[in-house]
Amino acid sequence: MAILKLVVAFFVCFPQIISPLFVQFTQGEEKFFTEWTPEAEFSEADYVSLEKKPGEDFVILNLTDVQLSEEKVFAKHGTYSFELITKLVNENKPDLITLSGDNAWGYIAYLELIELIESFDIPWAPVMGNHDGQGCGTEFWAAYSLSNAENCLFKFGPKDMGYGNYIINITENDKIIHTLFMMDTHGTNEFVLDDGTVVEDGYDHLWDNQQEWYKWAVNGIKEINSGKIVESTVIFHIPVYEYHAAWDEVSVGKTKESFGEGNKKNKSYFFGVKTEGSCPSPVNNGFFELCKSLGSTKNILVGHDHVNDFSVMYEGIRLSYSLKTGFGSYWTEDLIGGTTLNINSKGNVDIQHHYYDLEENGFDITNNK
Repeated sequence: MAILKLVVAFFVCFPQIISPLFVQFTQGEEKFFTEWTPEAEFSEADYVSLEKKPGEDFVILNLTDVQLSEEKVFAKHGTYSFELITKLVNENKPDLITLSGDNAWGYIAYLELIELIESFDIPWAPVMGNHDGQGCGTEFWAAYSLSNAENCLFKFGPKDMGYGNYIINITENDKIIHTLFMMDTHGTNEFVLDDGTVVEDGYDHLWDNQQEWYKWAVNGIKEINSGKIVESTVIFHIPVYEYHAAWDEVSVGKTKESFGEGNKKNKSYFFGVKTEGSCPSPVNNGFFELCKSLGSTKNILVGHDHVNDFSVMYEGIRLSYSLKTGFGSYWTEDLIGGTTLNINSKGNVDIQHHYYDLEENGFDITNNK
């Protein structure tokens, strides 16, 4: 039955599959990106604004690593993943849905996920993970499909920085209270370590020009905000190098169980668990230090490592894993759900995980690690 649905979906979606590839072949990619230099003046054209209701938190629901493939999108994995996403949306009533990468594999899976998120009629904003574009011919295909969805805020962004670097400002009474930086951490790259070791396929991260763009935007937003720094959150897929040190600092001498108990008393400092190694780039690109020096970003939210969900306050910035959403790729039963960011009128963020008991919610599914 799943295969039959896949075949039918392919023919139904054929124009949507072919159109981006035709555009890329006949028009190229350049026209979809913006021109940018550090000397450019920051303006309203450089961001999207979403208005927060006074007296209510602005709620962001983040989904990560849905990672549905063609063969699973119409099987249990897809059915239950979409039911889970629907439950998260209905229960949390977000003002914005974000996706922190590795959204789906393959044409049909990608289009089905887009159709589901579009059905909620809520603004949504995804970033690319290291697997986005796989099975889709090109990463451009995935980016183009996202950018053409009616409620999707995705923008290609400045050229030569990957796919999808863009800015969302949350406003209240037309005043900017919080900024979201949505950024592409790419796939893999070659790195040379300090000892001369060559890592051919290490996970990539933000490039130098992306960091210059981020710095330019932070300062630009400060300038249009009467010289006051606006608190911000950066959402991307692959964690920064400091996730290693952040965990080690708070977990020394603690077992997984005692650390879990500790989070209830010390939630303002840390919560969650680490059940696999963090997988950042093999070299430190300095982005975390840049965030510290500029003083705007107080939260970094990532996906990538599916069975980590820890959130640690480290040197003034909260480093958090979003809770894995759905049943694509590998997962574990007690770490399934979504993550919300609740922004108050001061622009401060409260991060919460929303876990789902599989049996209680009727998800009769076999783990596929």
